[in-house]
Amino acid sequence: MSLCEESTTNLNSNQLDPNNPSPPSKRSKIDGIDCSTGDKIQKSRTDMVEGSDSRNSENSFNTDMANGRSKSGSFDPQLYSRQLYALGEVAMRRLRISTVLISGIGGVGVEIAKNLILGGVRHVTIHDTKTATWLDLSAQYYLNEQCLGKNRAVESWPHLEELNDSVTVGCITEELNENLLVIITEATLTEQKQINLWTRKYGKKFIAADCRGLFGVLFNDFGSNHIIDDTNGEPCTEVIINHIDKATGNVFVLEDMKHNLEDGDYVTFREVKGMVELNDCPPRKVKVINTMEFNIGDISTFSEHTEGGKAKTVKVPVKMEFASLDEALLDPEILVSDHSKLDRPPQMHVIWQGLYMFLEKEGRLPRPQNLADAEQMLQYCEEINTQLPVKIRVEKVDARLAKMLSFQAVGNLVTMNGFLGGIAAQEAMKAVTGIFTPIHQWLYFDSLECLPETDSAYGLRDEGACRLQGNRYDGQAAVFGWNFQEALAKQKWLIVGAGAIGCELLKNFAMMGVACGKEGCLIITDMDNIELSNLNRQFLFRRSDVGAKKAEVAGKAAKTFNSQLNIVAMCERVGTGTENIFDDAFFEKLDGVANALDNIEARTYVDRRCVYYRLPLLDSGTQGSKGSTQVVYPFLTESYSSSHDPPEKSIPICTLRNFPNTIEHTIQWARDLFEGAFSIPAELANQFLDDPRGFFDRIEKMHDSQKLELLENVYHYLSDDRPATVEACVRWARLQFEQHFNFQIQQLLYSFPEDQLTAFGTKFWSGGKRCPHAIYFDSSNTEHRQFIFASAFLRAQMYAMKPIDDMDKVIELASEVKPPPFKPKVGLKIPTTDEEAAELAGATSDDDSRYQDLQLMLAKLKPEKTCRLVPIDFEKDDDTNHHMEFITAASNLRAENYKIEKADFMKTKQIAGRIIPAIATTTAAVAGLVGLEFYKIVSSSSKKANLERFKNSFMNLALPFFGFAEPIRAPVKKFYDKEWTLWDCLELKGEMTLKEFLSYMKEKFNVEVTMLSQGVSMLFSFFLPVAKQQQRMNMKVTDLVESITGQKIPSHVNAIVLETMCTDEHGEDIELPYINCFGFEVQFGEAYITNTSTYLLM
Repeated sequence: MSLCEESTTNLNSNQLDPNNPSPPSKRSKIDGIDCSTGDKIQKSRTDMVEGSDSRNSENSFNTDMANGRSKSGSFDPQLYSRQLYALGEVAMRRLRISTVLISGIGGVGVEIAKNLILGGVRHVTIHDTKTATWLDLSAQYYLNEQCLGKNRAVESWPHLEELNDSVTVGCITEELNENLLVIITEATLTEQKQINLWTRKYGKKFIAADCRGLFGVLFNDFGSNHIIDDTNGEPCTEVIINHIDKATGNVFVLEDMKHNLEDGDYVTFREVKGMVELNDCPPRKVKVINTMEFNIGDISTFSEHTEGGKAKTVKVPVKMEFASLDEALLDPEILVSDHSKLDRPPQMHVIWQGLYMFLEKEGRLPRPQNLADAEQMLQYCEEINTQLPVKIRVEKVDARLAKMLSFQAVGNLVTMNGFLGGIAAQEAMKAVTGIFTPIHQWLYFDSLECLPETDSAYGLRDEGACRLQGNRYDGQAAVFGWNFQEALAKQKWLIVGAGAIGCELLKNFAMMGVACGKEGCLIITDMDNIELSNLNRQFLFRRSDVGAKKAEVAGKAAKTFNSQLNIVAMCERVGTGTENIFDDAFFEKLDGVANALDNIEARTYVDRRCVYYRLPLLDSGTQGSKGSTQVVYPFLTESYSSSHDPPEKSIPICTLRNFPNTIEHTIQWARDLFEGAFSIPAELANQFLDDPRGFFDRIEKMHDSQKLELLENVYHYLSDDRPATVEACVRWARLQFEQHFNFQIQQLLYSFPEDQLTAFGTKFWSGGKRCPHAIYFDSSNTEHRQFIFASAFLRAQMYAMKPIDDMDKVIELASEVKPPPFKPKVGLKIPTTDEEAAELAGATSDDDSRYQDLQLMLAKLKPEKTCRLVPIDFEKDDDTNHHMEFITAASNLRAENYKIEKADFMKTKQIAGRIIPAIATTTAAVAGLVGLEFYKIVSSSSKKANLERFKNSFMNLALPFFGFAEPIRAPVKKFYDKEWTLWDCLELKGEMTLKEFLSYMKEKFNVEVTMLSQGVSMLFSFFLPVAKQQQRMNMKVTDLVESITGQKIPSHVNAIVLETMCTDEHGEDIELPYINCFGFEVQFGEAYITNTSTYLLM
């Protein structure tokens, strides 16, 4: 039985109709134009633009408002939330009033169109004069066998149109307006020049992109006066000033801060005392001195700085001039895409022109692997080189490179199209928004490392091996050959995650023909449901899919791209809790795993499993315009877990509780307030009601102050503070307002008055400590009303009551509440540092007494007669549940207490929800690079893999920057005379006692085992009491594991993993690989290990 046949959710082809892949209702028309013949689109590229400026619009967007599409730049913040955090509101509004023309809807063109439509460009017009051929089907995923001979734009339109119902997609029938950007793909150089001249004449912006096999090129011309409002997309940062030196112009920040500025940044100031001339001054240019000091120029005429202030970075518009295509061909500025190939861009500039000359003179592209065509193209390249200005000529045309491009010229790879299409779509967004720095002006890219090495099983690539066969994989086989195509079809891979990257990987694998043979299988697993915010970049989902399982919908959608795909959709989390599903038998049948996950914990777990089973892993991730990929290859590279990013700097507890100075502090405080009011105490109360005895047993192990606070909460939530009515919930909300924004602040000022001095004679309220002021309830204040309403609403929900959903009614009830007057707590010690807080946390005799009283009072409650509470789990993406309303209001009220600049709803949502910015463009580019590494893995032998072929990558499309590097080789360790890496293990076959095991290790390896563990369980240690050691010596290792863990070893576990600490004959520590315990005879493990364990410890 095959891997795919074992699943109950196998998406076989008979579940879908490949002839009718869920077409939309408007299938026969594009913007009112009959497209049954494509007559309206069948015109030359040159006629298309030359005639457009004088023709009246036949389609004037009259239906925009009726369809909810705005001309004013408005947008749905929930739909575009992740992109909004990456681009900003200004860029989003500019996208929503922009129109883009894309000519050439082949592999690159459809990728650009897909990304821009997902991104929310108001109107996208597609154009094509070509009909679909077999070569298109290897990369153009909106074409299938039924589209052959039909216009590519017409056949693609229904699929593109349904991607985003807030974007109109049509043909070119309207007059070009000032926002139009023209993107052209698969055009001859002459056509590109003609269209570029037209765009410059009428002030339009121009992008040309082309992919041929493993080669790609992109060109930008945004005119002579392109303004960039934000060069890098990084958020503006603010630092607290410690001192400003009037004489030097140097600014010093607080000791525990780093300013993170760069030379050339601009800053402005506020809240500066003494040197008031700086407050709200025009942006001043920065020169960095060190991480805590920067210079702002001459301020010698300003007043003396006396205290405090904040410096904030500001974005200053930058002008960028572009040359025309004709000019840029003769004087090119080329962005380096791979710094290991610094000599290649000049060669590429010549060779691509040679290919275009071949196309125009021969009327066709060079044939796959045809030597005569390659020689002819080389001659054209040499002719081009002699015609170029001397300063940009290459000394000698690289014949190998020129012939490689010739051999692959008809190649059409979805991976390359995805990578270049993602970049081109981002460049288009830059053109219409002025956000991020454009590529200036050429980008050449190749990935020839993907070609199988000549001595491999797939190294033969002659004209016969790559001959076109009238097959959907012609475009890929023209590059790699048909033997390699067969290898792809047999692959068995797992994709973990069906989010944005997962959708792109599914599309790529389907078009590549991965797992499309009888022996192949592609498994996608994701336990999440589809949400509205996913639709902006997870392009396999539609509005009608919201609420459905991601994996199931994505699996069915992938089948529409390639009906031959053998895909299994699973809705399970990959983790310790599902190792009975993703067990030995499951992993042993796989050829590799691709991660498409958005959290470190899950990625690390999958990485550990791949290392254990000796499986290749392709990992990738994005954050806004940034993306990265990593290759993990058995016995060759380090693993994903081998290196770690530095941990995020945490906010001190005392800062959160009493001394916030940034909006991030107040938002985190509000998030903690939410959890402490509506989630954690309710969970604890339910635990008490479910099992009172077990509850008391658990809290006895806690710190004294912690368990007292816990019991206080449980008692209040179940007894004396339990509301009997929804009106009581409103009263509670009103008192919460008074407590948090009035009484606590008054107490703080009572303990530390505004004129308080430190022991050193300096002001207590200075530097990072902002002196607060109390807030008094105002029933007409919006934030006051929102806090009261959301608090009462959530409180009622937690007690399973129907909340009052009329804000005016809630505020009316709240206004009737008369809080008691504030009475300061004399002698109350408020810690100013976390260290002081720890010292004050010790229990007192009064605490012990109160703890005992609470135990008695809780014991008197009758759990069976006490209603359970409903814990409220924070959900950031549902704007109707009042979670974010509560957090935003609480945060901004707290900010008002401390005179901190407030944050709007969206910014608060991003910080509180820890939302990672995301754009479809970056996702597409990253997934394309993953696909390129996939080619290399399939064509490599585990024992003979060449590290130099593989590439880890990092990109930042905003800058733009592309970095590629070889993966780090797995570190080699020595065990006496043997070398080993993280991929190796010792295998122990058979059963033995602990005593036999210790003796065996001594006899075989001359090591003294000083500690033996399995997972988190200590099986043996030299410091264990002698009696306990003796008791365990005669126990079998498996029995010992079960005895200490208190659990039976699950039936699906064929081996347990043991880890040791050992010393050599000299008493020196020596490190051994982990031990796979399923046999008596120990071998050094280089063979593929076919057994594994749930109890994996790496």
